[in-house]
Amino acid sequence: MHDESRRIEERVQRLHDQRIKTAVYAATVPFEVEAWQAPGEPVPFEEAAAASYEPFAMGTPWGPPWGTTWFRMRGRVPAEWAGRRVEAVIDLGFVGDWPGNQAEALVHLTDGTPLKAVNPLNQYVAIANPAQGGESVDYLVEAASNPDILADNFSKTTPLGDKLTAGDKPLYTFRAADIAILDEEVWHLDLDVQVLRELMLELGEHDPRRHEIAHALDRAMDLLDLDDVSGSAAAVREALKPVLSKPAHASAHTISGVGHAHIDSAWLWPIRETKRKTSRTFSNVTSLADEYDDFIFACSQAQQYEWVRDNYPKVWARIQESVKKGQWAPVGGMWVESDGNLPGGEAVARQFIHGKRFFMDHFGIETKGVWLPDSFGYNAAYPQIAKLAGNEWFLTQKISWNQTNRFPHHTFWWEGIDGTRIFTHFPPVDTYNARFSGEEMSRAVRNYQEKGGASRSLAPFGWGDGGGGPTREIMERARRLADLEGSAKVVVEHPDEFFAKAREEYPDAPVWVGELYLELHRATYTSQARTKQGNRRSEHLLREAELWATTAALHAPGYSYPHDKLDRLWKTVLLHQFHDILPGSSIAWVHREAEAEYARVARELHALTAEAVAALGAGAPRVFNAGPYDRAEVVRTADGAPVYVEVPASGSAPLADTAPPQPVTVDGLVLDNGLVRVEVAEDGTLSSVRDLRAGREVLAEPGNLLRLHTDLPNYWDAWDIDKHYKNRYTDLLDASSVTVAEQDPLIGAIRVERAFGKGSTIIQTITVRAGSPRIDIETDIDWHETEKILKAAFPVDIRAPHSSAEIQFGHIQRPTHTNTSWEAARFEVSGHRWVHLGEPGYGVAVINDSTYGHDVSRTVREDGGTTTTVRLSLVRAPRIPDPEADQGRHRFTYALLPGASIEDAVAEGYSLNLPLRVAEAAGAPEPVVSAEGEGVTVEAVKLADDASGDVVVRLYESRGGRATGTLRAGFPLAGAQITDLLERPLEDAGITDGAVAVTLRPFQILTLRLRRG
Repeated sequence: MHDESRRIEERVQRLHDQRIKTAVYAATVPFEVEAWQAPGEPVPFEEAAAASYEPFAMGTPWGPPWGTTWFRMRGRVPAEWAGRRVEAVIDLGFVGDWPGNQAEALVHLTDGTPLKAVNPLNQYVAIANPAQGGESVDYLVEAASNPDILADNFSKTTPLGDKLTAGDKPLYTFRAADIAILDEEVWHLDLDVQVLRELMLELGEHDPRRHEIAHALDRAMDLLDLDDVSGSAAAVREALKPVLSKPAHASAHTISGVGHAHIDSAWLWPIRETKRKTSRTFSNVTSLADEYDDFIFACSQAQQYEWVRDNYPKVWARIQESVKKGQWAPVGGMWVESDGNLPGGEAVARQFIHGKRFFMDHFGIETKGVWLPDSFGYNAAYPQIAKLAGNEWFLTQKISWNQTNRFPHHTFWWEGIDGTRIFTHFPPVDTYNARFSGEEMSRAVRNYQEKGGASRSLAPFGWGDGGGGPTREIMERARRLADLEGSAKVVVEHPDEFFAKAREEYPDAPVWVGELYLELHRATYTSQARTKQGNRRSEHLLREAELWATTAALHAPGYSYPHDKLDRLWKTVLLHQFHDILPGSSIAWVHREAEAEYARVARELHALTAEAVAALGAGAPRVFNAGPYDRAEVVRTADGAPVYVEVPASGSAPLADTAPPQPVTVDGLVLDNGLVRVEVAEDGTLSSVRDLRAGREVLAEPGNLLRLHTDLPNYWDAWDIDKHYKNRYTDLLDASSVTVAEQDPLIGAIRVERAFGKGSTIIQTITVRAGSPRIDIETDIDWHETEKILKAAFPVDIRAPHSSAEIQFGHIQRPTHTNTSWEAARFEVSGHRWVHLGEPGYGVAVINDSTYGHDVSRTVREDGGTTTTVRLSLVRAPRIPDPEADQGRHRFTYALLPGASIEDAVAEGYSLNLPLRVAEAAGAPEPVVSAEGEGVTVEAVKLADDASGDVVVRLYESRGGRATGTLRAGFPLAGAQITDLLERPLEDAGITDGAVAVTLRPFQILTLRLRRG
């Protein structure tokens, strides 16, 4: 037989694209359209309904950036269309096929009932099936003219990312608004041909099935009447039935499809627009559920549900009904799909606590899995946190974006730093926006790395990255692919069902230990530094407010614990941990608002803390320590005078002088407190840091070396830092001023001023305090660079085989060598409050109060010694998607801690981030709890969420070893229980002499509920 493949393939493609697809709508009549441009921000439906509308013609430009235009559309179904399936079809002037980053609209009835959204891949709204003929149609359509921020494929900067800079030029031209007949036979033929053609093209050239499909399509096309596609469609479909009905091979891979609509809570649009995106997408989803009984939709992010509940009650009611019918599956159990690296441990716990409680309260459903397809890597504490929140499985997809190494598993047990394992799946379809194309089906099977051990994978289907969701076309593809020879089989089912089957089939799945590091998007540890600083400070202010509110609730008659206020503030902080806000990868509008929200949160939390402390009664000035360790350090009085004080953990002490071990001396540019001697060079670097206790020099080369690198990644400017950034740099060694800033027996400080680049300045104050080996570097930057990154280097004379960086509820070790491609790919990594380098008998830590990104490298010197260098990433200057990212003022502190053990790093990390607070108060109430035992670290103290008055304490083992100790309550203790994160009892905790005995494995998290006597 001659090879006819090319002719057939080209014939089928042309007939499909130019004749079948264009005949899906058999006839159309236009709507009569009027328009009203809402002034400023979006308005409620009632205001839009009462507005004055003006005639609007198709082909007219509309929609300034971030504007809202309401269209009134009126029409009538022609009488002769009786018995046909009739729909409204609306084309706002869509650009490309991405629903989430352009014009979108929500169609309402005139009574305000939301019907359905329209976007480029979902332009219809059902009118009648079958139509009676003569029906009147009257819609109010809320159209959002959101700009296409990625129009130039991330190659150019744009002012469109903020309404303050976007201008008012219309972005779109309205193309069509019609009432139309959907020719169902042609529509189904369109899908038949699509599925068969795509399958054919994915099969091998020597596969008989490929040629069988090709010749069946060729014969079927002979039956297509080009002058009457509608009339011949049934015959063409009948001819294709034999190849569409052949069952899949018994060993075919099974893909569990679940509807999905990845809606970023903010990204290339502000939070206010996400609130509307949820209503649009969820309207589409509930409409689709009415059409397809076998449809199931998985939706995460309790915050988005709350927005719909509060702003779109009719859509909310439809969601509730879909949940009852089993077609809507709440998943994930988190407040938002947060970043996987940057939120603190307690914040990750609260993501689950608030998220799971929302789903239980409103749907009576406890979610069983973690749904985080798009975050940029996942910390190694996740398995334990997830299991403690009652989760059984974990899903992600993003690791498929790795630049260097292919992740070796798709289904596996993920083991965290404490030894907890959670069953994890990583969809081989490599997308959370699947549409069941032939290429996707083939890719899933080809990629799947568990062949021979397992035979199933999951595919979230539906348009996302801004919403849109599943469409009827995707559902029709799933039906055709349920059992089709040559393809994987598709079954639409709840993700819980998939995970149950996958675990039963593959109980001995391989184990991955440690973090799921994404070899991409490494700059998200640094971009938009003020957003990250706002998060860090909010987390610690929340800890303080809860601790002192609990103290007041126990000791101050009449004080009422502010449950509702703290709940609201936590949810604000959790929202801003979304994986495109906290990482710094959103437009300018998002980060401008985030900074304002963090400032508001700080004001409210300072006020709550002040109220709690004031409730303890007026009196003399006292010092309050919200940290988990006793502290002896220098604090300033209201007039700025330094005082050396000793304060117990989670308690207070009088603001009174205590003699320090040794005063600070300042001799020229040398600071000495008997523990460390710091020499500052004329260029402003640290020329020497000598640990006087150990009798050794800490630095191998000048420390606090500020290095300015050119930083232009290949793509994704705000997200990425590529290894070539290291090749071009300038060391900032021209200090304009190096002077003594403070000379006091308790504090010595040297001030270094620099100017560089495009008008940028840095002022650093290097401070040594009495009684502490910690060397603080308070930094004030006025930053005006572009496409640069600023790093601060500490090359220490230590041969460290690995670095240790704090993560949630513990720390992780990473090799300092690059023996393999896996280690080489970790050239930029994340950490929280500290990084530690150590060799047997000696260590050094670098502490920070708001930075996350860093790198660690090592070299061997000519003298045989090893220099291990930690470099903190301080600030970047990407221009896409926010052309003004990080510009302006930044104030933060980082510190060098010589002679530090891991325990010292943990303690000083808390101390730097939880500065002592001075306030007037009467008496000295006992600390709510006191922890005894090395490594036993209290992370949170609060009242129980059920308002019972019980005290909840969360603690963990912080060194990485076993710990035994006690937790002593500062109030009469009637009982104690070990609970899960949601404060539900797991077992009783024994009480001896008024204290709870504690035994912890390495990095174990323990939540205790203490009943007051």
